[in-house]
Amino acid sequence: GEEIDLYAINYFGNRITYRELFRKINLVSRALKYNDIKKGDVVSICLPNVPEAIELFYAISKIGAVAEMVHPLSSESEVEKFLNDSNSKILFLYDENYKKYQNLLHKLSIKVVLVGVSISMNRQMKVIYKAGTFLKNNRSDINFYENIEPWHMFINSGYFYHKKIEERITCKSPALILHSGGTTGTPKEIMISNYSFNAMARQGAVNVIRVEPKDKILTVLPLFHGFGLAICVHCPLCLKVEVILEPKFDIKRFSKTIKKLKPQVLAGVPTMWEVMMNSSHFKNINLASLKYVISGGDFLSVEAEKRMNEFLSTHKASIKVTKGYGLSESLAATIYTFDKCNLLGALGKPMIGNRVKIVMPYTTIEVPKDSEGEICVTGPTLMLGYLNDRKETKNVLKLHDDGVVWLHTGDVGKISNGDVIYFTGRLKRIIVSSGFNIYPSQIEEIILSHKAVLECAVIGVKDSYKVQVPKAYVVLKEGFSPSVKLLAELRILVKKKSALYVGLKQIEFIKELPKTIYNKIDFKKLEERDG
Repeated sequence: GEEIDLYAINYFGNRITYRELFRKINLVSRALKYNDIKKGDVVSICLPNVPEAIELFYAISKIGAVAEMVHPLSSESEVEKFLNDSNSKILFLYDENYKKYQNLLHKLSIKVVLVGVSISMNRQMKVIYKAGTFLKNNRSDINFYENIEPWHMFINSGYFYHKKIEERITCKSPALILHSGGTTGTPKEIMISNYSFNAMARQGAVNVIRVEPKDKILTVLPLFHGFGLAICVHCPLCLKVEVILEPKFDIKRFSKTIKKLKPQVLAGVPTMWEVMMNSSHFKNINLASLKYVISGGDFLSVEAEKRMNEFLSTHKASIKVTKGYGLSESLAATIYTFDKCNLLGALGKPMIGNRVKIVMPYTTIEVPKDSEGEICVTGPTLMLGYLNDRKETKNVLKLHDDGVVWLHTGDVGKISNGDVIYFTGRLKRIIVSSGFNIYPSQIEEIILSHKAVLECAVIGVKDSYKVQVPKAYVVLKEGFSPSVKLLAELRILVKKKSALYVGLKQIEFIKELPKTIYNKIDFKKLEERDG
């Protein structure tokens, strides 16, 4: 049918039709089977936004395996933990990261397939890209020993597999593992079922009623994030929308793409909108083609929302920004501001099939309307649970008196103005920086491992660009005194042991940390100090 010849993906000007995408997914499925991947096996994807990552995700699902999405900026120790926990069989790795994980890859006996960002570019772009990167790094240092191979070798092995590839699976079969800090702050592996992932796409279709086939969405949000994978790739592809895929958010390229391709949908995090509103590249760009601008991943302040709507109207867009709310545990989209409930500062109403209630924190007791409490959500997109962590799963997915399992989000909010839901704060001490969750406890642990450190507390401080960034207060042991050298040592330590996006802003030496009456660190006091 003609639908198959619509465009599915546009990657640096190379437009891939649905027909071609299905052909590639089939070939990747065969290559996975050739490499002995069985139903239920875990395959890890540690790639930026490239078409190969999308082909892999669907191919893994087609053969009944599970796709584990890993952030390409993860530290070596994080990647090691992820691969061991999930017992992954193959790792698809961004080739530029090979050097970073080299020692780890030799230690683990896992098959590795290296994928570059230029594979799917058109000829002209390839030439430009290669000319630029050739000067930076010479690839000849990769030893293709037996368990490391380049993408083209992997994909060609698919031609040798001729047996059946599809597997029968149930709606409870896991399709996906996403990584997040969970609601308590230690890294979690979130298992999402096939059923939930598809339910999300169906819910999304109801919410973006003006979207039609042949529309375009500009996707810069990473595929290892529930928001990027579910809302910016899976949902549009299910609606016959063309996904304009970019490996990273670069404002110059972003503005050029919008100017040239006039997409109907933009989805992003508040940090992105800040950059867009302050960029000279957007001075005279016409945004009249836009049907939706969806903001998620972090709370969009009322102030930013007003400026954003102003920005849209001065750039000839006839719409307002819409907001979504969710967690990886509920596949990134649970509540959304439909046209009728898109009030300033609101999260919106539950997506079709979902329900929301507000309970007294740390209980399952519902609070009266208009009162603040912990936001709990339920619906078809809830995770199956955390991988290998029943205790933590039980802490978050709770059976209430109504006989329904509810996800306790750790976020504080209220329901008012009809049934509109508002976000008012966080129960947990998560720092959300550019839409990424940063867990203070992890940074504290790293700093405490230094021989000179007695105590440490990390809080989020305001940042005009990233919304919040971590700041550490450090108490030194006796016999040690603050110095530039010590400061540098702590910085290097954090940089080495944490993911790149953590970006610890400041370290301040302090005589003693303020304590509560229960002798716990008083984080509120520290925050006021920086207020």
